Amino acid sequence: MFLALSGGFFVIFVINVSMGSITGTPLLGIVSEMILLFAASIAFVIAILKREAEAKPGNP
Repeated sequence: MFLALSGGFFVIFVINVSMGSITGTPLLGIVSEMILLFAASIAFVIAILKREAEAKPGNP
């Protein structure tokens, strides 16, 4: 779930950057882009840590 959320945030970021490049004005501001990338990074880290915890031997 968190990996999909991270991917979704990143896709929104890429669309914003692409639209800004094409039209000359991005849809989101600089701070919004930073928050979007931060949220994508946090969701990705949570997904990776959950998968590591599940893969550890001896975990119920």
